[in-house]
Amino acid sequence: MLDVRRLRLLRELARRGTIAAVAEALAFSPSAVSQQLGVLEREAGLPLLERTGRRVRLTPAGQNLVLHAEAVLERLERADADLAAARGGLSGALRIGAFPTATRAIVPAALVALARLHPALEPMVRETDPAEVAHALRAGDLDVALVHTYDFVPAAREPGLTTEPLYGEAMYLAVPAGDAPADSDSDSDCDCDSDCGPGPGTGEPSGQGPVLRAHADAPWITATPGTLCHTMTVRACQAAGFTPRVRHRVDEFATVLALVAAGQGVAVVPQLGVTGPADPAVRLTRLAMQRRTGLAFRSGARTHPAVAAFGAALRAAVPPDLAGSRAAQ
Repeated sequence: MLDVRRLRLLRELARRGTIAAVAEALAFSPSAVSQQLGVLEREAGLPLLERTGRRVRLTPAGQNLVLHAEAVLERLERADADLAAARGGLSGALRIGAFPTATRAIVPAALVALARLHPALEPMVRETDPAEVAHALRAGDLDVALVHTYDFVPAAREPGLTTEPLYGEAMYLAVPAGDAPADSDSDSDCDCDSDCGPGPGTGEPSGQGPVLRAHADAPWITATPGTLCHTMTVRACQAAGFTPRVRHRVDEFATVLALVAAGQGVAVVPQLGVTGPADPAVRLTRLAMQRRTGLAFRSGARTHPAVAAFGAALRAAVPPDLAGSRAAQ
């Protein structure tokens, strides 16, 4: 009989590519991971792995076994959800991943509602960049997480995970108020609603290129490399015909706007990143693109009472002025 824990290791190896990465993610030693995978090969009765330099590649039999492992792990999640529902009454820890703007603007209200309805449940929030969520969920470090995608950074399919839409946000170009506005014929001030989308055959949202190109020579402020926010800004600018000259790399949007107000550059920021009273030193121009936020969890966990309760609390906490929030629900 194949061991589920070893199947999980094989699944992680298929995603991460090295035994060292699997060991780090799951808090094992590399030798322990190698030993357990060796036992799995003996249980299977044929080679599952082959080495290519410092990486390990799965054989066809190993790849096929990973597909079965995904199905087995999903069924186990469903079983766990059924057992939790049968026990009745939510209690224990619920590990939640969330990115900073959602953590500040939406999660607190959801936690208040959750505490009122399920006082024995213990939600535990950890700020997590969406780029890290998939590994954290599969490793069991998180039970549920908020993730986002951008028009220029579509979500890749993550085996073993399910994502449900929550809301959408408008995006803005933030520039120092003293900068000359873009050409009025460029459609830079987009007054469109949440249905703004890519222009036909262009690969970029309509009306976006001219306003970004108007600041092609300006210094830019982006998030740190490796984050989706950084990738979004770079790709949006490249779609407009230039590569941004990055001066500052900052992840917190309030700090980004403070730098813009100080004349340190221009930046693309989401709606939830624009907080508090309008700063007269910053001019915001609506762009025809969106950031879309969803709730991610392990496949099979949709009906888990704690996951379902947190999802319901989140949806009730979404501010009604978010672009696309009604459609996303």
